[in-house]
This record gives sequence, C-alpha cells and structure tokens, in this order.
Amino acid sequence: MKYSQVHIEAIGYELPPVVVSTAELESRLAPVYQALNMKPGQLELLTGINERRWWEPGYSLSQGATAAARKALAASNLTGNDLDVLIYAGVCREQFEPATACAVAHELNINSDAAVYDVSNACLGVLNGIVDVANRIELGQAKAGLVVSAETAREINENVIDRMVRSKSPEMFRESVATLTGGSGAVAVLVTNEELSSEKRRKVLGGVTQSALQYHALCRWGMQSLLPATVQTVEKVFGHQARSLVQRSIDFGLRHVMIPFMETHAGEVLKYGVDLGFRTWNKFLHKIGWGTDQLDKVICHQVGAGHRDAVLKALGIPREKEFSTFEFLGNMGTVSLPLTAALAEEREFLRPGDRVGFLGIGSGLNCLMLGLEW
Repeated sequence: MKYSQVHIEAIGYELPPVVVSTAELESRLAPVYQALNMKPGQLELLTGINERRWWEPGYSLSQGATAAARKALAASNLTGNDLDVLIYAGVCREQFEPATACAVAHELNINSDAAVYDVSNACLGVLNGIVDVANRIELGQAKAGLVVSAETAREINENVIDRMVRSKSPEMFRESVATLTGGSGAVAVLVTNEELSSEKRRKVLGGVTQSALQYHALCRWGMQSLLPATVQTVEKVFGHQARSLVQRSIDFGLRHVMIPFMETHAGEVLKYGVDLGFRTWNKFLHKIGWGTDQLDKVICHQVGAGHRDAVLKALGIPREKEFSTFEFLGNMGTVSLPLTAALAEEREFLRPGDRVGFLGIGSGLNCLMLGLEW
C-alpha cells in the first residue's frame, strides 16, 4: 500500500465516565486470591494496568461512536453531509444486523449517497477502516470518510469475574488475565483527500499487512451456549445418571441461552505476535523507505507492559519513541491505537513533521502497520 493524497484530518474520542481500578477488580476476586494463596497486586504486576474505564449500564455503542464522531467533525471544516463513507469498525456491535454504522450515520445526518457499513478484524478494525477509506480516496471514489468504533469491556469482565469466583482454579485465572485488561472507549478517525484537508497534515504514506493464520484459535471472544456448562455442573454434583435426565429436561429451554466468553492463550499470543510483528516491521520499513533510526515516533496497540516491552525490544525501537495509555485506559481493542494517537498529539508527543508508525496487531493473527508524516 502506498498513498499520495490521503490525510487524517482529525481524531475524536469519547472516554466513559466510570473509572475502575485494578485494585477494585482484585477486591471482587478476593475469594480466588485466597483459594490460590495469592497476594493482592498480582494483576497490576502482570499487566502494568492501574485502571480502565467502563460505560454506564445501558449506554449504547452507537451513542459512544456518535459522540466521538461529532468531536472529529467539529475539529474540521466538514459535516456529516460531506462524507462519502462511514465505517463502524469495533469488535463490539449492537446486533448482528443492521450494521451499527447505520445508527451512527443516521445520527450524523450522513448524505444518502454515502457508503455505510461495518468492518470486523479484531483489534485491527479501525486501521483496516482507514485503509478502506484511503483506497477509495486514491481510486477517486471518495473525498472524505469517517471510521468510528466503540468498545465495551464491562459485560465480559463482570461475566469472567463471576466465573473465576465460582471455579477458583489457577487455569481459569491464567486464561482470564487478558480479559481483565479490557477497557472501554470510543473513537472516530476522519480521513480526507488533500483537497479537503485544511492543515495538510497527518499524511498517510502507506503500509503493509502480514498474517499468521495458523494461530487463529489462540484468542477468541464470542458467545457460547449455557447448556454444556450446566450439564457438567449437574453431573459433578449429582453423578452421571442424573446427567442424561437433566439434559433431556432442560435441553429445549437452555440450548438457546448464550453467554459471552473470552479465551486467550496469552503466552502464545505474545510469542507468535512478536514474531509476526518483526516480520511485518521489516517489510514495512522497506515499503515506506525508512530505516529504524528515521522513525521519530510509534503508536502501538495497547495490550499491557509485557507486550509493549517485548515488541519494542524485538523491533529495536527505543522506549522514548513510544507513547502508551494502557496504564490508565487498559486495552480498548480497536479504539486503543487511534485514541492513544489523539492523546499523544494533545500532549505534544506527536508533533508536526514527525515520521510516525501505527503498529497494529490483532487476533487471527493479523498485523497491519501504517506510516504517516504527522
């Protein structure tokens, strides 16, 4: 991918109002810590995350995405009517159909000629959306597009905490650490051609993608039936003979009851993710025509301290070139990287003229890196 007339005109974001500390989560896990002989502080020690944000119960994803979108448009000279495409790129959605993008587009009064759709690719969704809009601009199909996302971690965190307290198993704790890093937030990235860009800044130069699809099952987030767990519990308590009777009597009622789940093999994701990142990095530098020493700043996907340190070491990037937010926002999935870039600019870490790398990786495993002249 190489681009000649694509700019990120603005990045808007919305932070949820509920601040949840890691200490608060650990207090809810007290029975687990006691059963496993663990001292408080383990979760922050493992992740480097002190707190994260949650939306209030009942707050919709389209509300968050719309709020971020309005901020992005307010920072530009454009309105919803100027957009040729709107993409919702979050992992979390309001329903299977229609696209969550439709609700956001309606609130923004997008013109009826605009393309409106969802994109899904784990934590890379917003970067993929930026690429989609950039391709449309280069092909002459669009002059401006908006990529929005909103993620919520409250529901999956509360579900996994309940499961951990019930099981009190070390295996469940290890599998759930990645889930407990989750944070919530919303972001909107306004992408325009050079003609519509008022400042002619944040020019998208190009990028590369790479994948390691043999590891697609290492991190999964979705819905699963309540029935198998219910039957296993009954068998454990009442014996094998009760299993068949109970399954026949409750099968019809429970087969359609679904609960959210998240399963992550964190050690393997880190190992193979870093390997994939290194391979992608070398192709990225060659495609953009930069050396490592010519890159001024990087914004990485925000997972946690261990992931950040391993990636920077593998790619040979000095710590001072990277800006992180996971310490106080956690891992917000698709929202993390672009929102971190917005905060980095607000705090004058990203300055006009900087050569910047957006380094994204997501379950699949997929990796996407973009180069920008800030």
